[in-house]
Amino acid sequence: MANIKSAKKRILVINKKTESNKRRKSEIKTYIRKFEAALAENDYEKAKELLRICEKKLYQAAAKNTIHKNAAARKVSRLSHKLNKAAA
Repeated sequence: MANIKSAKKRILVINKKTESNKRRKSEIKTYIRKFEAALAENDYEKAKELLRICEKKLYQAAAKNTIHKNAAARKVSRLSHKLNKAAA
């Protein structure tokens, strides 16, 4: 445990940010699972709507430095590719 006051404060801030990042990542994973479930059911309209939500959530997470911007772009690209492949 830290002894310096500023180090103690940083620990508190880090814990808050960790919780926030976990929440964001969990939400993204949930939407991706819902998207893949919609694709499995051949519900392309629902999948398209969920893809839009996933894209928004991923880019928001990238803007908040929860995930890297290239990782967000890669995930969006792969999800879009899955939707296009399934719809074709």
